[in-house]
Amino acid sequence: MPDPQKMEAAVHAYVAAFEAGSADQVMALYARDATCEDPVGSPVHSGHEAIRAFYVESMKTGAKLKLEGPVRIVGDLALFPFSVHLDYGGPKRIDVIDSFRFNDANEVVEMRAFWGPANMHGFEGSAADA
Repeated sequence: MPDPQKMEAAVHAYVAAFEAGSADQVMALYARDATCEDPVGSPVHSGHEAIRAFYVESMKTGAKLKLEGPVRIVGDLALFPFSVHLDYGGPKRIDVIDSFRFNDANEVVEMRAFWGPANMHGFEGSAADA
């Protein structure tokens, strides 16, 4: 069973990696055979190469993450609410809840990001601003 303290530390390291714009720091948290689904319902990125490419592209946006509440630990899952802050011709925000599933080596084996149009603020025509 993964260590709850290490699971929570991984969430904080993930947020810090976005602050630093470092896909390599994010990838240090992932198992080699991990999956990433962001947002849920979109194609799943499988394995280090595909997941790293996803984060490299995501970080090109200058996205910054802000935790919006405590990390919840349940068994091998860490769930956490956060907001993504972007600046595309003005401030934009996406409210997200992520789930990280960990293996016994305290590596992320599955990441799922829960958000949709209703969680996007400041985007032209976004459902959240209607």
